[in-house]
Amino acid sequence: MDIIQKLENGLIVSCQALEGEPLHSSFIMAKMAKAAEIGGAVAIRANGYEDIIAIKKEVSIPVIGLMKKRYEGYAPYITPTMEEVDKVIEAGADIVAIDATKAYKPGGLTTGEFLKRIKEKYPKILVMADISTYEEGIEAEKLCFDLISTTLSGYTEYSPELEGPDYELIERLARKVNVPIIAEGRIWTPEEAVKALEKGAYAVVVGTAITRPHEITKRFVTFIKERRYSNARAK
Repeated sequence: MDIIQKLENGLIVSCQALEGEPLHSSFIMAKMAKAAEIGGAVAIRANGYEDIIAIKKEVSIPVIGLMKKRYEGYAPYITPTMEEVDKVIEAGADIVAIDATKAYKPGGLTTGEFLKRIKEKYPKILVMADISTYEEGIEAEKLCFDLISTTLSGYTEYSPELEGPDYELIERLARKVNVPIIAEGRIWTPEEAVKALEKGAYAVVVGTAITRPHEITKRFVTFIKERRYSNARAK
C-alpha cells in the first residue's frame, strides 16, 4: 500500500518508445524517466525488460512495468502471458500492468484466470488492470486487482473512440469502485490532467504529450496547417 499511496494525486509519466521510433533506446528512456522524476513525477510507466532495468537504475520513484507482445489470434498485447510477467518482475518493476479486458489471453485464459496465476506465483506483487470499459473496471475490482487504469479506452473495438480523455469512464468507476482509478489515455494538457483528478482519478498517466517528440511535433504541425487553411478560407 505504501507504493500505491505514493501515487495519490500525482503525475505518472509513461516513458515508452516502440521499435522503429527515433527514441527507441533503453539509455534514452532511462534519461527521460530521470527528467520526469526531477520534474516531479510520482512514478514511471515503462515497457520492456531492458527499459525497466535501465529506468530502475536512474530513478527512486515506483516503476509500473509492462511488456508489449503480440500473439497471433489474440487481441491482448500488454503483458499478455506469464512469460512477459516473469520478465517484467525480474527487471524490477514495482507494479505489473496487464491487459484486463474481456478478451481471452494467449492459451485461452480469461483475465481472472490469468490474474490468479500471477498472484499464486507472485503473491506480493501489485497488479494494475488496463481496462477499456466500465464493465471491465467493475470486473477488475471483483477480481481483486490492486489498481485499475483506463489505458485501453478507445483501443478495443467495443470501447468509444474519443479525441480526448474518457472522463465519463473515469468518473463512473471512481464513484463505484474502491480500487484506485488511474486515468490514462489522450491526456495532452495540464488542464486535462487536473480535470481527470477532479473526476475522481487517483493519479494520472501522461505519455505521448511528454515523451514522444515526433507525436508532439505532428500535433503542432497539424494545428498550424489547419489554422492556416481556415484563415485562408476566411479571406
